[in-house]
Amino acid sequence: MEDGGKREELDADLPNSTGDPQLDAAARRWFRWDRNPWTRAQMESLLEAGRLDEVRSRLCGRLSFGTAGLRAPMGAGFNRINDLTVIQATQGLHSYLCRCFPDLSGRGVVVGFDTRGQQESGCSSHRLAKLTAAVMLSRDVPVHLFSGVVPTPYVPFAVTTLGAAAGVMITASHNPKEDNGYKVYWCSGAQVASPQDKEILRCMEAEQEPWSSSCWEAELWQRSSLCGDPLARINRCYMDRLSSLCFHRAANGGSPLRVVHSSFHGVGHAFVQEAFQVFGLAPPIPVPEQRDPDPSFPTVRCPNPEEGASVLELSLRLAEKENAGLVLATDPDADRLAVAERCDGCSWKVFSGNELAALLGWWMFFNWKRNADGAAAPSVCMLATAVSSTILQTLARAEGFHYEETLPGFKWIGNRIHELSGAGRRVLFSFEESIGFLCGDMVPEKDGVSAAAVVAEMAAYLQRGV
Repeated sequence: MEDGGKREELDADLPNSTGDPQLDAAARRWFRWDRNPWTRAQMESLLEAGRLDEVRSRLCGRLSFGTAGLRAPMGAGFNRINDLTVIQATQGLHSYLCRCFPDLSGRGVVVGFDTRGQQESGCSSHRLAKLTAAVMLSRDVPVHLFSGVVPTPYVPFAVTTLGAAAGVMITASHNPKEDNGYKVYWCSGAQVASPQDKEILRCMEAEQEPWSSSCWEAELWQRSSLCGDPLARINRCYMDRLSSLCFHRAANGGSPLRVVHSSFHGVGHAFVQEAFQVFGLAPPIPVPEQRDPDPSFPTVRCPNPEEGASVLELSLRLAEKENAGLVLATDPDADRLAVAERCDGCSWKVFSGNELAALLGWWMFFNWKRNADGAAAPSVCMLATAVSSTILQTLARAEGFHYEETLPGFKWIGNRIHELSGAGRRVLFSFEESIGFLCGDMVPEKDGVSAAAVVAEMAAYLQRGV
């Protein structure tokens, strides 16, 4: 059987021989397995043009799990994000989940996506999410597939709310428009960490060839009784939980604070609008050029609000026109938040991640203490990554609550939140310096939507001078 597979590989159609047996074999595997016309044509074009270094780069390397799962440019090749590599990743994930969850067929997986990639390329986030679902459905695993784009935090929130075994979010967050990614969450809602990531990768390497034609059926979800849309339920549950972070709703309606919000051509607009409604705040003024999802990100060089004033130009200009005192910007998948405050008539203060974390940490403890009902400070805690400011440590020493540092990356914070919650401790606030914040512990992932509403309420409270 193995020899037959080798003969089939040798007989696969190859536009041009490269003269390198190893590269030719890799190319034959690609053309034998890939069914996407766009990526097949791209690889054919590279071979016909004799761009062998580029072909070798794409075919002789493989994707690897990094700090945020798989992430790479979209395009043809085994080390790019495309239909085939997402199918391979999902087959590997399925194999590992089967080892870890005997009840996988009862728990299922959650799949979400953002607005990345052009639909015609076959690498759009929506298509890749549907292929992820198809692989799981082909093995009779239930799939909770969101029907529309969602913020990244909605996937881990759905995993814990629905009791799923795992979740997959197709996103490249704030990376350049050419990129896409495959982010995996465990049953705890936290991102996979070692050794889970290494084991999934090992399973991926053992599951390279697509199992069946069903794995390529992007519309399989439409006719499968095992696939459901969790969007309405999860959004309702998320907003209900979000209300627990609102401490001054009765006073928010009278706040004169005006807020501008940019969603950076991503998914955040509708969700931030609803979050403000939950808090009883006046809706933020959207930056019209950046409100709607657009994978080409036409108004910014790179869709990363962490770069500060240089990418907040449209937001600051609109805020001055609207006489708004606060600017909020969520990145394309709405898990990060940038904040700028008007200091006087013509200048703006763009907060660093560490500066905003100091304010949010104070705010969360301030409100907890007012509503503690006799609870002792050591019962609550705050977390930060080791490369972030130690300002919360100083606050903890003064106030008596517990403080911890984790390795860099929110996956470590998320997993530690899960452990601390299991030990009976309540996490009030967590952050990493790259404008990643989590107020409370409703989801073990940084969350720009909830943070936006909390920052706006904090600003409204401080403006009132109470």
